[in-house]
Amino acid sequence: MGQYRLLRLGEQIRGEIANMILKQQIKDPRVSTFMTIDRVEVSGDLSYAKVYVSSFMDDNSTKRGAEGLQSAAGFIQSTIAKKLSIYKFPKLTFIADYSYKEGFAMVDKLNKLEAEENALRNDEN
Repeated sequence: MGQYRLLRLGEQIRGEIANMILKQQIKDPRVSTFMTIDRVEVSGDLSYAKVYVSSFMDDNSTKRGAEGLQSAAGFIQSTIAKKLSIYKFPKLTFIADYSYKEGFAMVDKLNKLEAEENALRNDEN
């Protein structure tokens, strides 16, 4: 399958899972509506798809939410497979993704360093 089609399929799967979370169709109590699906990477042969999940909650809650989604993976797969018309639906694997949180922490550190540098410049003048 072409790379563009894989990306498009990943975006469709991402949107469907995000919709299911938002509409609270996944009944697992570990899955919160504060969770977001960052991206979905579909393998070239459509056998597997990695679903990256993040949240602004604490890391433990994000990990538990990913575990909740993993336990509901069969339900999610069957629900989405009924909506999409592809010959083979990938097996979903949910992974907790902390990159956004780490990115915000890095930006915060850079902003603090910039503020300190500006304060030092103002003290010199």
